[in-house]
Amino acid sequence: MAENTLLSRLDGIEARYEEVSTLITDPEVISDMKRYVRLTKEYKDLERLTGATRRYRNLLGNIDEARLILDSENDPDMRSMAKEQLDEATAALPALEEEIKLLLIPADPEDGKNAIVEIRGGTGGDEAALFAGDLFKMYSKYCESKGWTLSVTSFNEGTAGGYKEIVFAVSGDNVYGTMKYESGVHRVQRVPATETQGRVHTSAATVAVLPEAEEFDVEINEGEIKWDTFRSGGAGGQNVNKVESGVRLRYMWRNPNTGVSEEILIECTETRDQPKNKERALSRLRTFIYDKEHQKYLDDIASRRKTMVSTGDRSAKIRTYNYPQGRITDHRINYTIYNLPAFMNGDIQDCIDHLIIAENAEKLKESEL
Repeated sequence: MAENTLLSRLDGIEARYEEVSTLITDPEVISDMKRYVRLTKEYKDLERLTGATRRYRNLLGNIDEARLILDSENDPDMRSMAKEQLDEATAALPALEEEIKLLLIPADPEDGKNAIVEIRGGTGGDEAALFAGDLFKMYSKYCESKGWTLSVTSFNEGTAGGYKEIVFAVSGDNVYGTMKYESGVHRVQRVPATETQGRVHTSAATVAVLPEAEEFDVEINEGEIKWDTFRSGGAGGQNVNKVESGVRLRYMWRNPNTGVSEEILIECTETRDQPKNKERALSRLRTFIYDKEHQKYLDDIASRRKTMVSTGDRSAKIRTYNYPQGRITDHRINYTIYNLPAFMNGDIQDCIDHLIIAENAEKLKESEL
């Protein structure tokens, strides 16, 4: 019965796959960027599901064929081969069914996007800024291990080191779908470098992971952007201080959710190339507006799935880093490990894998598959 139910859910998948594969070669569709991108994403999803569906039908066919031989054949060699085929196919079936069930769950359309990550020191003063710096190093090492590209957009250093805040962009394969689990409050328990009596302090930093907006996601009237240029300060040699490579944009934007107009101010001093800084400032502007306009969508997700591990709630305490015990605890899934040095060196994939498994289990329960 379960097999028949799953097969009924797969009806029409291959036909839709063929239809979409034809549509994405249509010049009229290609000229409509929004539609083309949406259909290309659907094609990619359907390609995986169609491949799994064909393997599933083939596996069921092998099972039926083997059972038929066992019911009608007396030859020992034929029966032995059929028995081996039946055992192999039956053993492979459960894992393939789970794969198909997960593929049938509608994916978050944001998952495939690049991400903008903001880390801000919270309670704890200088120690919070130092911890924010440690988190940035952790994510830098993790992104490097994934083969992703990380570029810092802006930062504000702490007086004792680290960062009061740092904003960076990450590009690569399925970045937001992976990094979104890091949104929330990260708490650290350790003896600060400034502590003379060896007392353990508790500090915190906030991480916000936003899907990077593409040019066609939001509409911006670039003619209304006011640009200023200025000389960057800090390290970098004479060029940074003498050439006006830093850019600042001001843009009046009307929030469609509230009806209130507000001025958006964005600075970018990341490179010594003014055009590149302008391009990155525009990317941040698009992402900021995109995030604001989609806040209702995010709120709906959070309200419908109160226990989901990736609601994106930036105020929720998600993880504790306990240095005296060398312990990491993710409070969303009661995940605890004792390899803090490796974790802070970017070895965070196992934790993210557990979060993905927990979320997929929730999705399967909700979808009643």
